[in-house]
Amino acid sequence: MKSMRRNHGAAFKAPVAVATLKGDNILAEWVEHVGVHPTQITDWKQHLLPRVSDVFGGTTPKPDEPDLKSLHAKIGQLTLEHDRLEGALTKTGGLGARRLSTSPTHCRRSMRSIVRYQRLIWC
Repeated sequence: MKSMRRNHGAAFKAPVAVATLKGDNILAEWVEHVGVHPTQITDWKQHLLPRVSDVFGGTTPKPDEPDLKSLHAKIGQLTLEHDRLEGALTKTGGLGARRLSTSPTHCRRSMRSIVRYQRLIWC
Protein backbone atom coordinates (compact mmCIF):
# COMPACT_ATOMS: atom_id res chain seq x y z
CA MET A 1 0.00 0.00 0.00
CA LYS A 2 1.29 3.42 -0.89
CA SER A 3 2.11 5.62 2.08
CA MET A 4 0.60 9.08 2.28
CA ARG A 5 2.85 12.07 1.78
CA ARG A 6 3.35 14.04 4.97
CA ASN A 7 2.84 17.79 4.85
CA HIS A 8 4.58 19.63 7.66
CA GLY A 9 3.27 23.00 8.79
CA ALA A 10 5.22 26.10 9.69
CA ALA A 11 4.88 25.32 13.40
CA PHE A 12 6.80 22.10 12.81
CA LYS A 13 9.40 23.44 10.36
CA ALA A 14 10.41 26.61 12.22
CA PRO A 15 11.79 25.07 15.43
CA VAL A 16 13.70 22.42 13.49
CA ALA A 17 15.26 25.02 11.18
CA VAL A 18 16.16 27.34 14.07
CA ALA A 19 17.68 24.48 16.06
CA THR A 20 19.85 23.43 13.11
CA LEU A 21 20.98 27.05 12.72
CA LYS A 22 21.90 27.23 16.41
CA GLY A 23 23.86 24.03 16.11
CA ASP A 24 22.55 22.44 19.31
CA ASN A 25 22.49 19.03 17.66
CA ILE A 26 24.02 17.84 14.45
CA LEU A 27 21.81 17.31 11.44
CA ALA A 28 21.89 13.52 11.77
CA GLU A 29 20.48 13.75 15.29
CA TRP A 30 17.61 15.94 14.09
CA VAL A 31 16.88 13.53 11.27
CA GLU A 32 16.64 10.69 13.73
CA HIS A 33 14.57 12.71 16.22
CA VAL A 34 12.11 14.26 13.75
CA GLY A 35 12.02 11.53 11.11
CA VAL A 36 12.55 13.80 8.10
CA HIS A 37 15.13 13.50 5.34
CA PRO A 38 18.28 15.63 5.86
CA THR A 39 17.77 17.40 2.54
CA GLN A 40 14.33 18.53 3.70
CA ILE A 41 15.73 20.03 6.90
CA THR A 42 18.49 21.78 4.94
CA ASP A 43 15.87 23.22 2.56
CA TRP A 44 13.86 24.56 5.50
CA LYS A 45 16.99 26.18 6.88
CA GLN A 46 17.77 27.76 3.50
CA HIS A 47 14.22 29.14 3.31
CA LEU A 48 14.56 30.60 6.81
CA LEU A 49 17.86 32.43 6.32
CA PRO A 50 16.70 35.12 3.84
CA ARG A 51 13.60 35.88 5.93
CA VAL A 52 15.26 36.29 9.32
CA SER A 53 15.47 40.09 8.96
CA ASP A 54 11.67 40.27 8.57
CA VAL A 55 11.32 39.34 12.23
CA PHE A 56 12.97 42.62 13.22
CA GLY A 57 10.98 44.85 10.88
CA GLY A 58 12.80 44.26 7.63
CA THR A 59 10.93 44.65 4.39
CA THR A 60 10.24 41.82 2.05
CA PRO A 61 10.64 42.41 -1.67
CA LYS A 62 7.33 42.16 -3.46
CA PRO A 63 7.20 39.60 -6.24
CA ASP A 64 6.87 40.98 -9.74
CA GLU A 65 3.19 41.15 -10.54
CA PRO A 66 2.29 40.69 -14.18
CA ASP A 67 0.52 43.51 -15.96
CA LEU A 68 -3.02 42.14 -16.20
CA LYS A 69 -4.13 44.70 -18.75
CA SER A 70 -1.48 43.65 -21.27
CA LEU A 71 -2.15 39.96 -20.60
CA HIS A 72 -5.87 40.39 -21.22
CA ALA A 73 -5.09 42.29 -24.43
CA LYS A 74 -2.83 39.45 -25.60
CA ILE A 75 -5.51 36.85 -24.82
CA GLY A 76 -8.04 38.84 -26.82
CA GLN A 77 -5.64 39.19 -29.75
CA LEU A 78 -4.86 35.46 -29.80
CA THR A 79 -8.56 34.59 -29.57
CA LEU A 80 -9.35 36.81 -32.57
CA GLU A 81 -6.51 35.29 -34.60
CA HIS A 82 -7.63 31.77 -33.72
CA ASP A 83 -11.24 32.46 -34.69
CA ARG A 84 -10.18 34.14 -37.94
CA LEU A 85 -7.92 31.26 -38.96
CA GLU A 86 -10.52 28.65 -38.04
CA GLY A 87 -13.12 30.50 -40.11
CA ALA A 88 -10.75 30.68 -43.08
CA LEU A 89 -10.03 26.97 -42.82
CA THR A 90 -13.73 26.17 -42.74
CA LYS A 91 -14.47 28.45 -45.73
CA THR A 92 -11.80 26.79 -47.89
CA GLY A 93 -13.54 23.46 -47.50
CA GLY A 94 -11.17 22.05 -44.92
CA LEU A 95 -12.27 20.77 -41.60
CA GLY A 96 -12.48 23.09 -38.64
CA ALA A 97 -9.56 23.05 -36.23
CA ARG A 98 -11.56 21.33 -33.51
CA ARG A 99 -12.94 18.67 -35.85
CA LEU A 100 -9.57 18.16 -37.51
CA SER A 101 -7.83 16.85 -34.41
CA THR A 102 -10.59 14.39 -33.50
CA SER A 103 -11.66 13.24 -36.94
CA PRO A 104 -11.12 9.47 -37.33
CA THR A 105 -10.43 9.84 -41.06
CA HIS A 106 -7.78 12.47 -40.33
CA CYS A 107 -6.10 10.13 -37.84
CA ARG A 108 -6.08 7.27 -40.37
CA ARG A 109 -4.72 9.52 -43.10
CA SER A 110 -1.95 10.86 -40.92
CA MET A 111 -1.01 7.35 -39.75
CA ARG A 112 -0.89 6.15 -43.36
CA SER A 113 1.40 8.99 -44.34
CA ILE A 114 3.68 8.25 -41.38
CA VAL A 115 3.87 4.57 -42.31
CA ARG A 116 4.61 5.43 -45.96
CA TYR A 117 7.32 7.86 -44.90
CA GLN A 118 8.92 5.26 -42.63
CA ARG A 119 8.86 2.68 -45.42
CA LEU A 120 10.65 5.14 -47.73
CA ILE A 121 13.32 5.79 -45.12
CA TRP A 122 13.98 2.14 -44.27
CA CYS A 123 13.98 0.83 -47.85
